[in-house]
Amino acid sequence: MNKKPLLIGGGVVAIAVVAWLAFGFFGIQTAFLDNEVSEGGPVFAATPAVMPTEEEQAEVAATPEFQEAMVEAEQNRTEANDSVDDMADQMPGEIVTQYSASFSGESRYTIEGTAEVLNDGSEQRFLRFEDFSSDNGPDLKVYLRAENGDFVSLGELKGNIGDQNYEIPVGVNLDEFSTIQIWCERFSVNFGSAELMAV
Repeated sequence: MNKKPLLIGGGVVAIAVVAWLAFGFFGIQTAFLDNEVSEGGPVFAATPAVMPTEEEQAEVAATPEFQEAMVEAEQNRTEANDSVDDMADQMPGEIVTQYSASFSGESRYTIEGTAEVLNDGSEQRFLRFEDFSSDNGPDLKVYLRAENGDFVSLGELKGNIGDQNYEIPVGVNLDEFSTIQIWCERFSVNFGSAELMAV
């Protein structure tokens, strides 16, 4: 009986299994391919599509309703703590940086760039990466992690190179979940991190 076709068939199957493991499961091709993104600043739900001109803002500021609202806000502000004072000083719709961080790689991985938490005075917040560059890999996610190991996933890393935005769920305490991680979920490996600091 000729065993040559069986050996060839077995070899083809073995090659197919190895290829699936290498490219399908381990995703080794991602280590050699860059995924570049270039997102503009985040769009807040409460931010007007067209910002008013300086003249229009001056007209609004001159109305009695605006003056009354400012007086009431000032009275309310005296009853609040320092952090609320900072928010009261923020004009509605004004986008400010609440936290900032710089990335560094872990072990053999290289990550560079900065991160900022942006807010427009509403409950909505975005984590923005700028000048971001990281080694690539399979199944990379963006985590906010606490010291006790708990984490909040912000979803898949959009690209290993470039500016990008991630919405932070309402209610996440960034004083507790203060570490940003680029996390390989498939193999439980931290590619790099950044520590958020209040601005």
